[in-house]
Amino acid sequence: MKPSRFAPVVFVLLWSTGFVGAKYALPYADPFVLLAARVLIASLLLFTVAAVVKSPISIGVDAIKKSAVIGIFLHAAYLGGVFFAISRGLPAGVAAVITSLQPVLVSVLAVKFLGEKLRRVQLFGLFLGLIGVVLVIGPSLNNKLPFIGICSVFLALGGSTIATLLQKKFGAGIPLLTGTAYQYLASGAVLAALALITGGVRIQWTLQFTVAFLWLLFGLSFGAILLLLWLLNTASAASVSSLMYLVPPATAFEAYLLFGERVNTQGFLGIGICALGVWLVMRATN
Repeated sequence: MKPSRFAPVVFVLLWSTGFVGAKYALPYADPFVLLAARVLIASLLLFTVAAVVKSPISIGVDAIKKSAVIGIFLHAAYLGGVFFAISRGLPAGVAAVITSLQPVLVSVLAVKFLGEKLRRVQLFGLFLGLIGVVLVIGPSLNNKLPFIGICSVFLALGGSTIATLLQKKFGAGIPLLTGTAYQYLASGAVLAALALITGGVRIQWTLQFTVAFLWLLFGLSFGAILLLLWLLNTASAASVSSLMYLVPPATAFEAYLLFGERVNTQGFLGIGICALGVWLVMRATN
């Protein structure tokens, strides 16, 4: 079996731990300064790696601009939205489920931006996905989910959706290492500005925070993000984004083991309905 066949599984496992890493790190740091430090360090390391392997650093103004826009949507909007939501008390599992609607949104928007067709079965799948999300979030409404957290995570959903479409449209012609480094550099500047504007510049370098930060840096900013961009450059946007819906079950299991976040029967039913909806959308795409 080719090693590339394991890439989607590795990606899902790595991506799901991002929500857990956020939960561990955020008690000791404000969300925007944490992410700014993470992506700016990742940018520096990627530029260094690119230089060592002799990948071109100068990729042209147009490619840098495209990388910057993709990075701002993927890292500033998506990661910033998720981390801010969790810092305001939104459960990691709920954040994972809401952002996992990305496959359906990508399929719908790909009709206009990537020239794909949307069939009736895909519309039905979209409807099922929305029902599933309502079922998953429903039991948590009694716990007074933070409104700003819900708004923030939907902003994150929009950011990851737009970034996926842009990466699929423009990313194949941009060197992976250098392009990602410019993504991090641009998003780091935006996140640092947000940290200064909101006054959220606190970081406590405890052992727990340091371990979580190193995992977010190397496991996510290197492993998961590079895998995501590589998959988008070698497969369809719909098929890659469909992997996102495998993230909530993994995150829910991790959150249960580590934080005691429980998913009741209605929640599991909602996850199942969402999975069915996404499967219908993806099946019709292939």
